[in-house]
Amino acid sequence: MSYHGPAAVEGTSVRVHLSGRWEPVDGRYHWGGRIEPEPRVARLLRSGRRDVELRIADRVRPARLAEVDPWGGVRITGVGDPPWPQLAEPGAVSEPLEE
Repeated sequence: MSYHGPAAVEGTSVRVHLSGRWEPVDGRYHWGGRIEPEPRVARLLRSGRRDVELRIADRVRPARLAEVDPWGGVRITGVGDPPWPQLAEPGAVSEPLEE
């Protein structure tokens, strides 16, 4: 399953591109992806902040910022229930798991 659309990181509005998978080794769902370039999020990471909250609609999940890519986007990862809702909000795309 994946999600492409609006979100918030520590109160800053962003657009994200996320996907996830069930990891049989540890038995947990791992998700992650990219936050489109947003200077405030890049500054958070560069200041040493890695642990953040990601909000999509009414779902809030703990996440970890990884690195800033060459285009100014930030990699984000998480473990556990995905932060995106099963039914995407307008302007977002949510794709089902491939069988």
